[in-house]
Amino acid sequence: MANRIKTQTAVNVNQILFCTEPQVSVGILVSNTGITAGDDGKKIVKAGTPMTGSLEARGTAFAKASTTEGVSNAVGILLHDVDVTAGAENGTLLIFGFVDLNKVDTTTAALVTSEVKTALKGGVTFLK
Repeated sequence: MANRIKTQTAVNVNQILFCTEPQVSVGILVSNTGITAGDDGKKIVKAGTPMTGSLEARGTAFAKASTTEGVSNAVGILLHDVDVTAGAENGTLLIFGFVDLNKVDTTTAALVTSEVKTALKGGVTFLK
């Protein structure tokens, strides 16, 4: 019997948590509205993005949070990258936990403003 080399490819999920416990997250639908495609043609909502939507109607797509008159409408942080190229896709929303901003890309980390931190105070804590 000949020896055979077996090749397997795995994808490493971007982990943005400072520690994985304690944390509370829920499944959501992530909208592709307002998301522009990158050089590869894909629309990716990055892990660490502040999100807004109804926690009571999670089947309704969540979108990137915004700030109006100094108040953010963020209700949580997207836990993993979500490819929304083909339309709204499933994602995971962190509503309680500790995010390590050193693990979030700089463009996305810039979305975590003082207004977002205030909106999520008591739920999501950001560390560097």
